[in-house]
Amino acid sequence: MVSIFHHHTHDGTPATPSVPLPPPQRQPAEPHDATADVARLPLIYVRGFAGGTSGIDKQVDDPFYGFNDGSTHIRVGGDGAAQYYQFESPLLRLFAEDGYHPLVTGDPKSYLRARAAGSVDPATVWIHRFYDASADTFGGKAADFDIEAAARDLYELVQLVREKTGADKVVLIAHSMGGLICRSMLQKWSHQSLGDFRPTLPGKDLVDRLFTYGTPHGGIAFAVGGGLLDEFMEDLGPVGSDIFAPEKMYGYLVPHVDFGTEAPPDWPVNVVPPEDFDTDRIFCVVGTDAGDYGLAQKVVGPQSDGLVAIRNAYVEGAHRAYVHRSHSGRYGLVNSEEGYQNLRRFLFGRKRVEIALAGLAPAPPDADGRRSFWQGEIQLSIRGLPVVMHQQLAAHHCPVTLEPEPDGGPIPLTTVFLLDPLTMPADGSNTPVSLPSRYSLHLRVSRLTEEHGLLFWRDHLAQTADWDDTLIVDVGHEADDPKGELRLWAAWNSQVPVAIADRYPISDGPLAPDRDATLSVPLPPSAGRLLGADASLVLRPSVRE
Repeated sequence: MVSIFHHHTHDGTPATPSVPLPPPQRQPAEPHDATADVARLPLIYVRGFAGGTSGIDKQVDDPFYGFNDGSTHIRVGGDGAAQYYQFESPLLRLFAEDGYHPLVTGDPKSYLRARAAGSVDPATVWIHRFYDASADTFGGKAADFDIEAAARDLYELVQLVREKTGADKVVLIAHSMGGLICRSMLQKWSHQSLGDFRPTLPGKDLVDRLFTYGTPHGGIAFAVGGGLLDEFMEDLGPVGSDIFAPEKMYGYLVPHVDFGTEAPPDWPVNVVPPEDFDTDRIFCVVGTDAGDYGLAQKVVGPQSDGLVAIRNAYVEGAHRAYVHRSHSGRYGLVNSEEGYQNLRRFLFGRKRVEIALAGLAPAPPDADGRRSFWQGEIQLSIRGLPVVMHQQLAAHHCPVTLEPEPDGGPIPLTTVFLLDPLTMPADGSNTPVSLPSRYSLHLRVSRLTEEHGLLFWRDHLAQTADWDDTLIVDVGHEADDPKGELRLWAAWNSQVPVAIADRYPISDGPLAPDRDATLSVPLPPSAGRLLGADASLVLRPSVRE
């Protein structure tokens, strides 16, 4: 059979690491999943803003700069009640599930410098300890924090890790301001020299992927001012206010521009130029839970993670997931199951499926002739996980406006990165040991009406969509070909005559690709009458290079 997954081609195909991976540190528990066959590149974590001296001193006491923080709270149910759920931390999960391990022997940089080139295991996690120089706990005078110095130090750490592991590239994982340090390195300091700092290669040749949690790619803007803003800025500090002001970000993101130089009025702050880095290799986790963050959410506003506005938390054109978590703390982004599951799939998922809505008819005007439009809400879940991987809801201030594309093309909804499902036991026999991966895409569509540029609510029925259904998708292998190509089975929940847990696979046969290698799932008749007779979800599978 012809594979539905086709190689995704783009400029700048990454090279594979030149050093063979070492034997696994431990035997996998019973089933073996395909992430074990994906090359492990070194991971470098870059933390976020720590505040003033006391905050910095606290952070440098942590060997892993917070990447080892877990959580025990999760919000579930319609009322968002808190329940106990243990997430160990992204660091421990990478160790336990994905074959990574730390190499902390005193000073990690000294350890690396002492090792021969190519002698260090690539499957390692490194922490960019840029705040150490600004702490007053190590003796000597603490230096003022400088985001550009942190970016230059990151470049040198990346080069050191590459040399000692033999890996062609590394992966950068960053929280909040850490993502701006990464962008400064990629966009400016991998192209510009200063004193003894002499970059030899552009950042795009050193970094394979960039994953950010709650990074203010578009800066930090405040919804209100006055005393609350003054109190918040006192905590953030004058350096912080400069770093996150969009007009000042120009100085550390653009080569050969001094910090403090104000940006031109039309400078797009959240755009990474393609010559600096491929946005297809960037993933941004966007938080939507302002209420659990604290004081900052009162000045930033509800359309945020409590500190970073939703509209500012992603790079234009990059992959993104919206999760109902706050910027940090008990319900934070980094210490969340949602964040880790998106990270894991972006790093190790060799296949992906782009999901779009095709054939959508324009929303008809209301009975009085007012202009109307379609608003969508989507939730992506995976069987076996107690969290929603991606959700754009009106209640979370991030619904999807479903406007037909000018060229008539499908409306993008989301992209799913796939881990190959568990297929073979550890003994290598051909007997499948698990069901396919099961995904659900909950889609709600409502018609909203405008009058004089404002939404008209008279005919709106709260909590009730004009159409609401869930697409169930199974991803796996056919029973008679357990080592063959992955297949997709799909059905709308409204058309499944039994409990979905009792039907496997969810449809009678796998989806067949069209001539352009896409898979089409027509909307149910009830939706077709409302949204257009030709309305369908279009799934475009591809293999990542």
